[in-house]
Amino acid sequence: MASSAEYILPLKWTGEGPITELADYLATLPEWVEVTVVDGSPENSFERHARALPPRVRVLRPDASGAGNGKVIGVLTGVRAARHERLVLADDDVRYSAEQLREVVNRLDDADLVRPQNYFRELPWHARWDTARSLINRALGSDYPGTLAVRRSILEATDGYSSEALFENLELIRTVHAAGGREARADDVFVVRIPPTARHFLGQRIRQAYDSFAQPGRLAAELLIVPLAAYAAERPHRLLAGIGSLMALAEVGRRRQGGRSIFPPTSAFWAPVWALERGICIWLAVLSRLRGGVPYAGGRMKLAAHSQAWLGRRHAQAHTRPRQGAEAQ
Repeated sequence: MASSAEYILPLKWTGEGPITELADYLATLPEWVEVTVVDGSPENSFERHARALPPRVRVLRPDASGAGNGKVIGVLTGVRAARHERLVLADDDVRYSAEQLREVVNRLDDADLVRPQNYFRELPWHARWDTARSLINRALGSDYPGTLAVRRSILEATDGYSSEALFENLELIRTVHAAGGREARADDVFVVRIPPTARHFLGQRIRQAYDSFAQPGRLAAELLIVPLAAYAAERPHRLLAGIGSLMALAEVGRRRQGGRSIFPPTSAFWAPVWALERGICIWLAVLSRLRGGVPYAGGRMKLAAHSQAWLGRRHAQAHTRPRQGAEAQ
């Protein structure tokens, strides 16, 4: 069967990474998908990765001219080099089955971007903690996964998306919307993600909170968490009501679109813990903002993501692009 999609994986490991496990996973991807790894790792690691990856995997260096968010630069390098219209963008910890890959690619027949749902394969304490965030996102709309499927033609029409944005998935989604593209929220397609180490998880708390600067309503709500918790603590019944409301909200997300078959029944219990952490970290993110942005790759990034209105003005001309038809699978 001729290839009908391309799998693009941006990679940048500064230390020893699980390259053997990643190579074994990429070798299992179906033959109708071509695979491109864009590796921004140091030279010695790049060479080791290239030797370890399966022969079918094309390994590229990210464009040297790019600046800003390294993941975005890697993705756009892969998009420019892509050989197919339908693209699957995935972080190095995402693990698709052949059926899931087929499903998200098929949904691109009627959409320009497909947003599936990630869940953790194993559940150490910090994965349970972060699962609560995913459930709250599902209850309020959709989660922001480590993988998206997108049509190359819409990214060509917009000349990619901004590498100045820290919250790169939201920036990509908003860019597709700004170009008149249609998003399919695949909340019922559950794709495995390997949990990070506890150390990495803890190191990402403020950075993830900083993403809320791209969503003013969410930012305002999160800034109120600590003051409201302090107020409620003086009246235990109100504190218990708040805790119960958070767990109920997370449970709504767990029950959406078949989530009960994926997320354990205890997942919602972690929602108050996650909310308290976010309520603290969002104020630390405010301090980072005042200092010029959140630390990133030896510098600071101030922009979480451009607003939908700003992107709409920038990409107004992209609405006139001809829509490319689906390739045969």
